[in-house]
Amino acid sequence: MLKAQRKAYLPFRHAPLLLRPNAVTPSSTLDPIKLLKLSADTKNLKIGKTIHAHLIVTYQATENNIIEVNSLINFYAKVNQVSIAHNLFDRIPERNVVSWSALMTGYLLNGFSLKVITLLKDMVSEANVSPNEYIFAIAISSCCDRGRLEEGRQCHGLLLKTGFSFHNYVRNALVSMYSKCSIVQDAMGVWNEVPVNDIVAYNSILSRLVENGYLMEGLEVLRSMVSESLKWDKVTFVNVFSLCASLKNLRLGLHVHGKMLTSAVECDAYVSSAIINMYGKCGKSLMARGLFNGLQSRNVVLWTAVMAAYFQNGCFEEALNLFSKMEQENVKSNEFTHAVLLNACAGLSALRNGSLLHGHSEKSGFKHHVMVGNALINMYAKSGDIEAAKNVFSDMMHRDIITWNAMICGFSHHGLGKKTLLVFYDMLAAEENPNYVTFTGVLSACGHLGLVQEGFYYLHHLMKRFGVQPGLEHYTCIVSLLSKTGQLNEAWNFMRTAPVKWDVVAWRTLLNACHVHQNYGLGRWVAEFVLEMDPNDVGTYTLLSNIYAKEKRWDGVVKIRKLMRDKNIKKEPGVSWIEIGNVTHIFTSEDNKHPDYGQTYQKVKELLAMIKPLGYTPDIGAVLHDVEDEQKEYYLSYHSEKLAIAYGLLKLPPEASILVIKNLRICDDCHSAVRLISKLTNRVIVVRDANRFHHFRDGRCSCLDYW
Repeated sequence: MLKAQRKAYLPFRHAPLLLRPNAVTPSSTLDPIKLLKLSADTKNLKIGKTIHAHLIVTYQATENNIIEVNSLINFYAKVNQVSIAHNLFDRIPERNVVSWSALMTGYLLNGFSLKVITLLKDMVSEANVSPNEYIFAIAISSCCDRGRLEEGRQCHGLLLKTGFSFHNYVRNALVSMYSKCSIVQDAMGVWNEVPVNDIVAYNSILSRLVENGYLMEGLEVLRSMVSESLKWDKVTFVNVFSLCASLKNLRLGLHVHGKMLTSAVECDAYVSSAIINMYGKCGKSLMARGLFNGLQSRNVVLWTAVMAAYFQNGCFEEALNLFSKMEQENVKSNEFTHAVLLNACAGLSALRNGSLLHGHSEKSGFKHHVMVGNALINMYAKSGDIEAAKNVFSDMMHRDIITWNAMICGFSHHGLGKKTLLVFYDMLAAEENPNYVTFTGVLSACGHLGLVQEGFYYLHHLMKRFGVQPGLEHYTCIVSLLSKTGQLNEAWNFMRTAPVKWDVVAWRTLLNACHVHQNYGLGRWVAEFVLEMDPNDVGTYTLLSNIYAKEKRWDGVVKIRKLMRDKNIKKEPGVSWIEIGNVTHIFTSEDNKHPDYGQTYQKVKELLAMIKPLGYTPDIGAVLHDVEDEQKEYYLSYHSEKLAIAYGLLKLPPEASILVIKNLRICDDCHSAVRLISKLTNRVIVVRDANRFHHFRDGRCSCLDYW
């Protein structure tokens, strides 16, 4: 590393001598133009300013020295000093195309896309210089979002008049612009206008299509490339592996892998990481690991790729374990590594590990990387600490659409509807366009708050305004919204008329509402309909059993049990866990395997006795057994979440909040009990069940008793 740095800075060793009039230095290093270019490429502001000073004292930085001034504009533009570059530009009496190109590139690199378009308009209005293909490529690249599509089309029209559209980089810029603006027909139209027979052009179009999610078009380009019998290079293989990964097409991926092994292309870290990514996205994490294990040299990119493969397939612990092995091999992590690991912690709701990684990220200097910030928000939100997620969000200097979505969906998942909508309004004020995921979180928040009118407004008007096509998730949120407000018939009518193919989850949403609002007749009908769709859906059998039990129709309960037994359908046992110190304690219903189960049972018994005067009545109607009431109450008493909470009260400090994770939906009885336990103990108790987070505080829950 040190050798590489010395080599990079070797040409600068004589730069300070430029300010000494009588200094003698090798002629090759005296060229200030070359040194300025090198300063720009290495972003060395100090050396560049030294060279600028030399040009001033030697009278080479005057307005008439166009080559030197253009070099200065290029330098300042590339070291994020675009205002200085513009000042130099303004002093030139007769600018040439290089002057315009250097300044426009600077504004593009610094994110001022609108300024690039303004400069192009100014340039066209000046009679002494005309834009060339490089200028057009820069201008088109600045239009790569929906807000600049009209300007992009105008540039395209001007291109057709000037004849520059046949240049490869101009065509590639047009394809990229239309792809990123989701105008794929125009992107392919540009591509098909000009015959292509070089692999570089194919690489360009394929990478842009895959990057922007146009996978069928990517396949079309791949077929065209194969028919041309062109020789694939390293970039080609990486692009095609990315296409296979996005398509989750293992068969094609294996074929391409075989083709690569028989080619002369070196399977270096760049290519290997693409193959690992492909196997990971195709659900073959073991194949990804096998390839990784066979590599002699493994850099951070490869380690991160195989961690990501594990993460994508739900193998969160394996991803975290790899990090320890990577550190043992003295491979330094990067921001991508930290993002993957933090998301793995989110998958496990591993707050302690996530917090440790947060500290590691700050020490490593990755705190201000957007992807790390996004992963931190996701990790804290999914691990129960929504306030920490909000703090990370507030501290982020730069935010992208993923940042906003992570915070919106985080608040929504915690049932904090008002905060969700406030972040959404802030997002709109920041001129960040919402997307599919955004509106899923927003509509879910409307459901938490019971905002029926607002929900339909977002669905029918705001989504249309931002060009977002409503999907199954959005329509399901509306069903949940109507159901929560007790409008079950309206929800049923909505499901009959909505232009979407409903899945089991949507119907089960309505079924759960029937259970909550005690509309057992509709509930039975919906349950039977769902079981026709999916005869093995254990959740529906459970809800239908609950409905029969509530009605005291024990024959119905017996019937459901027999059906489940005949079909070999087993209800997933309830499991809850709580993290105390460095240990995760796992509890199952009526658990007697935990080392402290006796003490824990006694604590539960005490708590239930103490909350009865506060209004707790065991929900014995939910017990799916035709037994005596006393026995039913016993069954309810030792559900896994009650045991985990009791254990937390025994072992955690009095001021500490309690976080319990459960694999299933929290039952009505436990929900009522935990509400009162939070009041009795003056504790904040957070329970994450299969649906959402429940924040219990002072006898109330964030879900407002609907979940």
